Amino acid sequence: MKTSSRRLALRWWLAATISLGWLLAVGMAAAGPTGPSKYGTFQPMTPAQAQAVRPAFAEVADIPALPRVLLIGDSISIGYTLAVRAQLAGRANVHRPSENCGSTGYGLERLETWLGAGPWAVIHFNFGLHDLKYLDAQGNYVTPEQGQQLVPVGEYEANLRKLVQRLQQTGAQLIFATTTPIPAGSAGRVEGSELIYNAAAGRVMRSMKVAVDDLHAHALARQGTIQLPKNVHFTPAGSEELAELVTQSILSKLTP
Repeated sequence: MKTSSRRLALRWWLAATISLGWLLAVGMAAAGPTGPSKYGTFQPMTPAQAQAVRPAFAEVADIPALPRVLLIGDSISIGYTLAVRAQLAGRANVHRPSENCGSTGYGLERLETWLGAGPWAVIHFNFGLHDLKYLDAQGNYVTPEQGQQLVPVGEYEANLRKLVQRLQQTGAQLIFATTTPIPAGSAGRVEGSELIYNAAAGRVMRSMKVAVDDLHAHALARQGTIQLPKNVHFTPAGSEELAELVTQSILSKLTP
């Protein structure tokens, strides 16, 4: 098979697998939180859903000579995980938790499990979309008048600082990804509310000397093309674009 044909086949495979992951990510994000955690977990997957998402949540068999990279994030990161793995094939072992990482509060509860035994060369992480959402007492997405914000911005900033302190103890190179845009009409969220959360995150990252991957700026400039209307999620092509940014940010930390 010619090189061009192999590249075309890879692009078709990525498009198909990203589409599957994207469809499940949308469903997972739409599901109300359940379980004992104050911050919620997510609805259990059916066998069919688990099969569809398995490539993104799959255990990665490390190539010993390669550095280990950890992606931490919500359904947006689930959407770009497969493409990042493909783009870094032969250069890094790319892992992620086998769940939606949710809010900063949930992150504080689950971080030790996600980190495991390590070691990690680079950790690329994001929190935000689930912190700023509004829920009612039953965990349903509602308007601000009908419920409460899961993690107010002041608590979010304090949580992020705690998360970064723990992440720094791993010795990994850290990269924070800014939270992508909230379009008008998004369920349980207010248009533009990510701006104050990104500002808070920026304060934390500057003070703690953590690199920033500004996914928000790219997504905002391309919003009409790569993001779904009235929805925080992206098209499969949009997830591929985000993956390219994520990959480049990771490579910048892996390359001396």
